Amino acid sequence: MAFCVLDSSVALSWFLPGEQTAQTDGLLNRVTLEGAAAPGLWPLEIANVLLIAERKDRISQAQRVRALNALELLPVSIDPETASRAGARIFDLATAHGLTIYDAAYLELALRTGLKLATLDVALARAAQATGVAMALEA
Repeated sequence: MAFCVLDSSVALSWFLPGEQTAQTDGLLNRVTLEGAAAPGLWPLEIANVLLIAERKDRISQAQRVRALNALELLPVSIDPETASRAGARIFDLATAHGLTIYDAAYLELALRTGLKLATLDVALARAAQATGVAMALEA
């Protein structure tokens, strides 16, 4: 069983300059040992943010490649049901909490699995708390 649902904001903090904290580093250690779950959009979201960071010269091509390789080695289980839930439950959560569909997918997965949610996104954390989802990172 995974420790948490891992939002891209946390995973990306491990590789983007100036975004790591002791708290996110601790979570990386825990995910490495216990695993995490992520919605089906996670790999695409990660790759897109890294591509944009590279285009904006925030990271080099080599850093992007290292980050993607490192993330592939982590025990992150990608949820196969994300897309099939987008039209109903995910949409409802996005509407109710003012989230993007992408962020609501993380919330839906945490609700469905009962796992804690690891996010640095303030709106997503607020929605998680409003729905009774425990947080893997303390604010």
